[in-house]
Amino acid sequence: MMRQRFDAMSGLGNQTIMGRIVARARRANACHSDRATMRAWERFLSGEPLTSTPSALIDSWQRSLQSGVSPTAESAPVAVQGDAVAALCWRHRELLTASDRLFSVTADLFADSRSILLLTNQDGVILKAAGDLRTLAAGEKIHLTSGGDWRENRAGTNGIGTTLATGQPTYIHGAEHFCEGIKSWSCAAAPIFEPGTGKILGVLDISGPPSTYQINNLTLAVTAAHQIQMVLAEQATREHVRLLSFCLQRLSSSDATGMVLIDRAGRLVHTTSRVPLPVGIGERLPGMDEGTAVEDWAQRLPKGLHADWFSPVVVDGSTIGAMLVVPMRSRPINARLAERSDEADPQRSGFAQIQGQSAAILAAINRGRQLARKRVPVLIEGETGVGKELFARAIHGEEGGGGPFVAYNCGAASKELIASELFGHVRGAFTGATAEGRPGRFELAHGGTLCLDEIGEMPLELQPVLLRALEEGIVYRLGDTQPRRVDVRLLAMTNRNLREDVGSGHFRRDLYYRISVTRMRIPPLRERDIDIDLLVAFFNRRLAQRHAVPERRLSAEIMAVLRAYSWPGNVREIRNVIENLLLTSSAELVTLDELPAELLTGTAAAVAPPVQEPSGRLEETERLAIVRAVQGAHGNLAQAARSLGVSRSTLYRKLELYQPGVIAKPTGE
Repeated sequence: MMRQRFDAMSGLGNQTIMGRIVARARRANACHSDRATMRAWERFLSGEPLTSTPSALIDSWQRSLQSGVSPTAESAPVAVQGDAVAALCWRHRELLTASDRLFSVTADLFADSRSILLLTNQDGVILKAAGDLRTLAAGEKIHLTSGGDWRENRAGTNGIGTTLATGQPTYIHGAEHFCEGIKSWSCAAAPIFEPGTGKILGVLDISGPPSTYQINNLTLAVTAAHQIQMVLAEQATREHVRLLSFCLQRLSSSDATGMVLIDRAGRLVHTTSRVPLPVGIGERLPGMDEGTAVEDWAQRLPKGLHADWFSPVVVDGSTIGAMLVVPMRSRPINARLAERSDEADPQRSGFAQIQGQSAAILAAINRGRQLARKRVPVLIEGETGVGKELFARAIHGEEGGGGPFVAYNCGAASKELIASELFGHVRGAFTGATAEGRPGRFELAHGGTLCLDEIGEMPLELQPVLLRALEEGIVYRLGDTQPRRVDVRLLAMTNRNLREDVGSGHFRRDLYYRISVTRMRIPPLRERDIDIDLLVAFFNRRLAQRHAVPERRLSAEIMAVLRAYSWPGNVREIRNVIENLLLTSSAELVTLDELPAELLTGTAAAVAPPVQEPSGRLEETERLAIVRAVQGAHGNLAQAARSLGVSRSTLYRKLELYQPGVIAKPTGE
């Protein structure tokens, strides 16, 4: 039905429907003066039957009344204000960008016209307004400005809200508005449909005092909405071409029988697979939309598509969609799952999956195993990229309870959204709340593990609420008074020094002691020197399989650079470097100029041109790098170790191996 509505209105393609809407508006205007409409509104509120008033208007008034809208209201409510308006605009930046040219022209066209042009999102919240300055100022008094909520069930019958309620262009003139304080306005509004799916993305509205009433305003609103749709379609086409081009370059036909491409709005872009799909090209796959992270779509795939075929597509640092590569031959599910290398993969649930043989990582694994079967909160500390969530999943998996593992990043949203995500909400609790309500992460994790990342970013206002939920085992959904009992084990993660945050007042002391009953630290990669080679080989093999590309060969020179680098981004950074090398060249051998500039800058001393021809052996390259570093530091081993990006104990061990006697007289200790 939604797709049919889109097809009907796109490009004014169905002139019959448009003509019928305009004709109905003309008849209503001819038959009902503002005074007559006002009398009909008064009779409606008193419960008297109405015979001559248009049924569509009565239906809207009825919906408004049943929603609890006050007929004496002076204005619409405000959905967002202050910084929240900027955040809302950021979420709808594509729609706003598509309307930029239209609004820049409107600024001059509507000057001194007493009319204004408004753009809303799919919830009827105004994103942008332009036009006559006096009318803009008057609109602010009734919240006809950025942040105003003009849904029909919040502001009664009006152009924006009634358009959203019916899915059709709407003209609401003067007394036809449901709320008394808005009856001095006339509004012509048209829906903006998403190309391909027919989903309503927003509303384009022309408003002004009743003296600006022109039936042609409705045609103008529909035309303007269609212009925005065309820009959105062009934007989508460009991104689809980019997605298709990127994926085709990286698909090895010998390794796959088909490919499925999905854009970042969840729409099917291209398929060469024989796997049956529930939608056609341009339509959105169930469960996939811009409100859900692309990385989470792997768990929402239609029947017949496997999660291990799925890969997000990242170009120039931005996720532009996803690709599913259907393999040539099916393999057992266990074998496919074993090949998944993504740190966030929910199928990974044991310490055996953690790569490393260094003393530091083995100590962390041993600590994690000790804590796994003790059902108490654990505070997992470590720098960005060390694999804290990987350890959290391993603790959960080793615990053996079989309950769900639910993760949430406390630093990824506003405090209102965090509260909704953690504790859930009931219908109508806030703007954007789902119609049926939704459980929060606490409820979803009942009987299992709740993993909170970046716990140090939790807003202070929410910290006592979190503490109470942890201590009492009870949560309340937003907008609800019903207590809901939950049994969860908390694993909290942070890259901050929470003790310092407690001292500075940025984190509650009582909450800190509640979440840190036990603590463990994940070592940074610079403390895991012997794990570099292992991780490089691991990611080279696994990511090559995942992206269906050949593994690449890394020379002794390249490995010397990788070992000497300090890896501030830790395991995540080394994974990204290897993935970039796999996806940006098909050459067998990696060359120095392919490495990121920061690697070469940070390891210049370790990979300086040799004073003599190297033997080509790995040990010789490493020996030369150490000798240069020690010479460059004038025998100061602490400084040499820092320049190499290794610990002093590692440097001592290497010197004993390659240069016996050199460490007999260390300096700078």
